[in-house]
Amino acid sequence: MSNPVKGISYFFSGLPLIFKPGIRQHAVWPILINTVLFIILTAFAINGVGDLIDWMLSFLPGWLDFLRYLLWPFLALASLIILVLVFSLLANLVAAPFNALLAAAVERHLGGVNEQSGLRVKGVLALVMNEVRKILYFLLRAIPLLILFVIPVVNIVAPFIWLLFAAWMLCVEYADYPMGNHDLIFAEQKKILKQQRMLSLGFGGMVTVAMMIPLLNFIVMPVAVAGATKMWVDDLSG
Repeated sequence: MSNPVKGISYFFSGLPLIFKPGIRQHAVWPILINTVLFIILTAFAINGVGDLIDWMLSFLPGWLDFLRYLLWPFLALASLIILVLVFSLLANLVAAPFNALLAAAVERHLGGVNEQSGLRVKGVLALVMNEVRKILYFLLRAIPLLILFVIPVVNIVAPFIWLLFAAWMLCVEYADYPMGNHDLIFAEQKKILKQQRMLSLGFGGMVTVAMMIPLLNFIVMPVAVAGATKMWVDDLSG
């Protein structure tokens, strides 16, 4: 049965896996890339989140001005989720080859059927193009969802809709590495994840939260790859 709590647990199962012999050397580059990502993200957030919130609030009619202080924390959360999601997609564009190798190493450790290197299964160019495909998938859905922030009253629930969207996108993002190593195309991956929707949202939701926790966010990328690989081996591949 699709279980969000089990999805959350898969994220935490990735933490000890990245320190196992035969795996930890593949986690180094994702950690370095993720660290640089969050240093840039933090600098951008300090300077840009306030402006982003002010832009969102500028669409609030004058007669609803009393909601400004009520909406501010929700919009701050939404802004952070949007930034985390965008920066994560960009970081994975750079880290895709390393994440594929990491997923292959984790699967071998878990006794999965894939004994090949991630780069033998999919070339670097194919991996990067797949990341571009995911970014386009994100943009086609993110742009309409951004409109929710300019609709009075509706913008109160917009942050929660974005949280669900971020959870789905980050599950799609990280589950791609073990599934892609088995030559599953993007459409096939989404179909499998939709069949276990609550499991997928639980995993992606935990990744989203972890990305907003200082220090933990530095190692989120390899932990999420390892956790998604375990989720593939245990629940999705059968």
